[in-house]
Parts: sequence; C-alpha cells; structure tokens
Amino acid sequence: MQIMLRVFTGCLVLFLTACASVETTTVTQTEPDKVQVSKSISHHPSGATGLKRKVAIARFSNETRYGRSIFLNKSNDQIGKQAVDILSGKLLATEKFILLERVDMEKINKELKLGHYNKLKNAADYLIIGSVTEFGRNDTGDVGIFSRTKKQNAFAKVTIRLVDVNTGEIIYSEDGEGTAFSEAGTTFGVGAQAGYDASLNDKALDAAITNLASNVIENLLQKPWRGYILGYNEGSLIISGGTSQNIKTGKIFVIMKKGKRIKNPQTNMYISLPGKQIGELETVSSTGDTPRNEVTFSTLISGHIDQYIKKNDFSDLYIIEKN
Repeated sequence: MQIMLRVFTGCLVLFLTACASVETTTVTQTEPDKVQVSKSISHHPSGATGLKRKVAIARFSNETRYGRSIFLNKSNDQIGKQAVDILSGKLLATEKFILLERVDMEKINKELKLGHYNKLKNAADYLIIGSVTEFGRNDTGDVGIFSRTKKQNAFAKVTIRLVDVNTGEIIYSEDGEGTAFSEAGTTFGVGAQAGYDASLNDKALDAAITNLASNVIENLLQKPWRGYILGYNEGSLIISGGTSQNIKTGKIFVIMKKGKRIKNPQTNMYISLPGKQIGELETVSSTGDTPRNEVTFSTLISGHIDQYIKKNDFSDLYIIEKN
C-alpha cells in the first residue's frame, strides 16, 4: 500500500509540473541576432574627437489610431513625444552630434521672451522626421484542465527620414520594427498573475527605434561636415563652430566656393554642382560657450579670397575638413 501511495504521489507531482507551462513573468524586446548595432552605439567614447554635426528632430508623430482620442489635440501626442525622447537619447549617447531642440521650441522661445532675449536661431545641418506608423497589442492564452497561461504582446513600427537642410533633399529613409511580450501562468491557481503590463508599449517602441537608429547614425556620420566663414576682423577669418563641435586649435580646413545651381527640367529640381577649392585656413582660437554663440578665429594659409574680404560677403563660400 505504501509503495502504491508513493508511486501515486510521484505521478501527481510530475503531472502538476507538466501542467505549469509558465511559472514567472518574462519580458523580451527583440531577438539579439536581428538587431544590427553600429560601433557608434555600442561604444560610447569619452570626448569624441570627430567634428560634430548639428542635428534636430523636426517631429516624430503618431500616425496610428493607438493612443488617440477626440479629447486630445496634436500637442498631446504622447507616443510621438516618447519616440523623440528615445531617439534623442540614442543620438546623445554617441557623443558625436550637437542635438538641437525643435519639438518644444515654443517653450524655449517663451522662456527667452521672459528674459527679454531674441528668439532662438540656430540652423541644423540635418533634420530627422519620424512617424510611428503601426502600434498595437493583443493578448493570447491557453487554458488547460489544471493550468492557465496568458501572453501579452506589443508591436511597434516606426519610419524615419533624414533631410539635408542645405538642399532640402531626403537623403535617407528606413523603417524599424520592434516587439515585446510578457507571459505568465498558473497551475491550480498557483503561479504568476498576468495583470496588464503597460511597460510593454514602451519596450516595443524602444526596440523599433533601436533597430534603425544605428543605420541613421552611421548615415549622419558619413555625410561631410560643413562650416561657414562668418566675417573678417583684424586679419582673422571668423568661422562658425567651436569647442562643442570639437574644433581645436591648429585644425586645417579647406575653403570651398559653392558650385553653380542648375535646374534639371526632367525633375524640375535644382542641382548644386560640386564646389571648387580656393584656399585653406588654420584655426587659432575659439570663443563662446554654446553651439549658438561659438565662433573660431583662423588665419588664411593658402589661396586668395581678397574679393570676398573686401565685400565682407562670404555667402558663396563654405569650409570642409581637410582629409
């Protein structure tokens, strides 16, 4: 009798164990082998040495029905604002960009007005325009004789466009998808209880942006850095940018004359022909404490730009990094 009781007890334990398909809650964002992470994201150098490009996120809107209501106006686009914050964080983490505020520009200008300052004017080199094109979640479950499981799934899809401010041309576009889920189960009423997991929405959106942020960053870094000559004073050429853009003393820049703009009748668009090198300059010192007011003083070391200095008009010139 004792032997039969032991056998029965052992079978019952095995049976109950088999019924308990899930014991704890787990959350998974994306499969690691499907996420391509660039060196710019995986390594966060302290004090990056490359010249920083000025980037602004023009907007990141929620184009889905999720999170929308007739009682909410455009300014209450919580998902869109969250997407801006996530992408901003990833760009800043690389230490390779100067990120300019655009989404909350009205708040900044309102604060400047209180201090009797002029409105903020600082043009970016590149604009990022994004949309959340798909967003949603669903629940699935499995009910057995003695067990019950519940799985919550969240999915997000985002689209990003990269625009060259100088030309207005869309130079890059990509979609990114992300998923997240949590799963819980009980056996005979014992186990994890699967309540509504609101954090899955955040994780799915973060995963979607992560899946494309790497490529966006690499595309930004591949674009040539460009600066401008702002003026001439007491033998020094004054160029845009300074310490925050990693412009250091003794740096050599090439002075370029802008190429002609011609209209392509086939596309009805203007095309800028390649510029022409007309000289070189070397940086001497920088002043200013923010990207808005930083300038660098430099000397001409080769070339002739007397005609531009005489007119004090450098609008046809720009500078690039010397290879």
